[in-house]
Amino acid sequence: PALRRLSHHLLAHYQKGTRPVRDWRTTTTVAIDLMVYAILSVDEKDQVLTTYIWYRQHWTDEFLKWDPAHFDNLTEISLPVESIWVPDILINEFVDVGKSPHVPYVYVSHHGEVQNLKPIQVMTACSLDIYNFPFDVQNCSLTFTSWLHHIRDINLSLWRQPELVKFDRSVFMNQGEWELLYVLSHFQEFSVKSSDSYAEMKFYVVIRRRPLFYTVSLLLPSIFLMVIDIVGFYLPPHSGERVSFKITLLLGYSVFLIIVSDTLPATAVGTPLIGIYFVVCMALLVISLTETILIVRLVHKQDLQPHVPGWLKHLLLERATILLCIRDRKKFSQSRMQTLDTSRQVEDNDSTAKPTPYVCEDPRECGAVGGTRSAPAFAGRAEGSAALQEVLRETTAIRQLLEKREEFRDLAREWLQVGYVLDVLLFRAYLAAVLAYSITLGTLWSVWRDV
Repeated sequence: PALRRLSHHLLAHYQKGTRPVRDWRTTTTVAIDLMVYAILSVDEKDQVLTTYIWYRQHWTDEFLKWDPAHFDNLTEISLPVESIWVPDILINEFVDVGKSPHVPYVYVSHHGEVQNLKPIQVMTACSLDIYNFPFDVQNCSLTFTSWLHHIRDINLSLWRQPELVKFDRSVFMNQGEWELLYVLSHFQEFSVKSSDSYAEMKFYVVIRRRPLFYTVSLLLPSIFLMVIDIVGFYLPPHSGERVSFKITLLLGYSVFLIIVSDTLPATAVGTPLIGIYFVVCMALLVISLTETILIVRLVHKQDLQPHVPGWLKHLLLERATILLCIRDRKKFSQSRMQTLDTSRQVEDNDSTAKPTPYVCEDPRECGAVGGTRSAPAFAGRAEGSAALQEVLRETTAIRQLLEKREEFRDLAREWLQVGYVLDVLLFRAYLAAVLAYSITLGTLWSVWRDV
């Protein structure tokens, strides 16, 4: 058969240990090409990228030529790869041998052109930048070069045009976490310590992570918890429910961070921005709880506190209400005046209604006024005067107690007003900080997503 005769003709005197050129000054040019089939894994901790590529080599073997007319017009034949010379082209970034299938044959044409096509699972070192996670774009290089032969022996070239290689996604399995953007190619020469130059061909595989899963499982729950924290400010500041609500929310966010800690990529180089985002959200929740504790302290048990300082009342009850555009700010100034007017009216009524006992200074005057009153009548009048004095003392004590209670109520009302205005002020400052932080992160992530 023609195949057997041709195979025996080519390999009978073939020496696979030497470079297949008749003149040693001739350079063997190897054209290479690759197509990315799948992105298997991206290990951020070990900085390793695992890809599956279709790799192709093409070179000319001057000792594998024949005339098709002598072999039944046979123009191509497949030969065992162990029987012929193959270039020692390796990938510089190799860190481990992958589970690549073994292809035992190569195609040889009658002009001596050899085509070596094989799939390779590539495990390469790559500098992974996870700062923009989950909107990160990774650029990993695959550098093909001859490990031994310098450029005068083996030179490298690109099989196809760079534009065709760049946007070729015909065989890419586009169903995983990563999507292939493009593949850049670049040829260069390099030398080590002024020695002979070596040829190398670099392929830059640019991939982008699909962020939908991480957006739903990481960002949205955190955003919902922050929104609930903002809504919690609408609870009355003088009630203790707000403190317990904030503490429960902070505890829930801590549990959420423990759950998602395994999902975040971990490296010794840096921390992703989303990790900083979670830390800042935790800090905002702590600030919110601190603000709530401060407000509750101001409006609780005001009878044990001193009077509100005048500068504080002027700053919060007058200036701050205008700045914050609080509609009922007039009530803050009117309530104080109404309280003072009410206490003054009570004092005036008590002073006018208070009976004044009549005590005789001269016994003869008492006798003249009383006429012919007897000694028993005088004694009864003295006993009635003593009872009246006791009633007056009890009435005075009750009046003083009511005045004191009204003073405590006035003091409590002032501190409640101060706490309310301060709560509104701190809430708006907190809301402005959260909005500014959210807009900044949203802008950054949207810019990275569109890159």
